[in-house]
Amino acid sequence: MIKIIAACGAGVNSSHQIKDALEKEMKKRGYDVHCDAVMIKDLNEGLLDGYDIYAEIAKTDMSFTPKIPVVDAGAILYRMPAMAKPVYDKVEAIIKKEGLK
Repeated sequence: MIKIIAACGAGVNSSHQIKDALEKEMKKRGYDVHCDAVMIKDLNEGLLDGYDIYAEIAKTDMSFTPKIPVVDAGAILYRMPAMAKPVYDKVEAIIKKEGLK
C-alpha cells in the first residue's frame, strides 16, 4: 500500500478533499493508495517518516525539509479536471520512480 499524507489548518476540510480525490483517482489508475488528512501543526519529521508522499496544500515554512517526495496538491481543490490532472500525474510519476507498491 502506498501511503500519502495531506495536511491543512484544521485537518478536516482541504486535506480531506485532497485525501478523497487522491484515493479515488489513484484507485482508477490501479494503485493501492491510502491517504491520511492531518492538521498542519501536527506535521513533523517523525510523522512523515511513515509516509511515501506528502501532498501539500500550500507552501508551508517548516523547521525541516521533508525526506519524502512533496507534491503541490492545492490545485485539486479547484475541482477542475484540467487543473487536478497534473497533480495526479505527478503522484503517479513519483509512485513509478520510487517503485512504490
